[in-house]
Amino acid sequence: MVSKAQYLLFTSAYELEPSVIDALKLKFCFPLYPLGPMVPYFELKPNSNLSTSDDQKVPEYLQWLNSQPKNSVLYVSMGSFLSVSSAQMNEIVAGVRNSGVRFLWVSRGERVLFEDGCGDLGLVVPWCDQLRVLCHPSVGGFWTHCGWNSTLEAAFAGVPMLASPIFWDQTSNSKKIVEDWKIGWRVKQGVVGENLVTREEIAKLVQSFMDEENSEVIEMREKNKEVQEACQAAISQHGSSDSNLDFFLRDISQVKAKVYIYVSKRAHAPCTL
Repeated sequence: MVSKAQYLLFTSAYELEPSVIDALKLKFCFPLYPLGPMVPYFELKPNSNLSTSDDQKVPEYLQWLNSQPKNSVLYVSMGSFLSVSSAQMNEIVAGVRNSGVRFLWVSRGERVLFEDGCGDLGLVVPWCDQLRVLCHPSVGGFWTHCGWNSTLEAAFAGVPMLASPIFWDQTSNSKKIVEDWKIGWRVKQGVVGENLVTREEIAKLVQSFMDEENSEVIEMREKNKEVQEACQAAISQHGSSDSNLDFFLRDISQVKAKVYIYVSKRAHAPCTL
């Protein structure tokens, strides 16, 4: 399908995947335009996470985050439609709770596991504005299934990730996070029906991951800053993505014939028409 296109667009940024994008430029004879990170950053307003005189306008979860220390909260979101086994989820919930680390959990099917509450350390919500949460100064980590949109939002926000992929492109995304960008740690995967990752292992992992005095964490956070700066540079005026969008719009405005465009989530796995 790609070979029939006149243009190839990426939601990624050139700075995030330069070698792959350069290789694809050699393979295809038509223009390739990385335009990302394509996240709704334009909806973020200065001080939009802070309480106002009218707290009714600020969601409960943001009010709660406003009361937490900097980089102290682990944000947990397992995605919208794929999940781990119920037995493994029990271990994850227990492990996070036993870690003693503050957490904000977007809980869908696993809400029943929090029926006895979260105590003072946690808050469970059915939905949140994820990018706004990731950009909140209280959030110091993100347990993620490694969906591409979530990956881009965390990269843009400069938040370290605990990579826990489940299926499809999530596995290759986790490789980008952990091995290529070095902005996260991989959660050990248990085998379905046996060898579950135990709550003790999870608690220890979360404690280490959120420990700001851990030398590995310090090094990882520096990498996160570099990736965050690369994302912001790409979308800034005259940045790579900003310029690519101008080039693309200028080009198609001069084309009278029907234009066929292939849009890819990321450079190493075109998948969306």
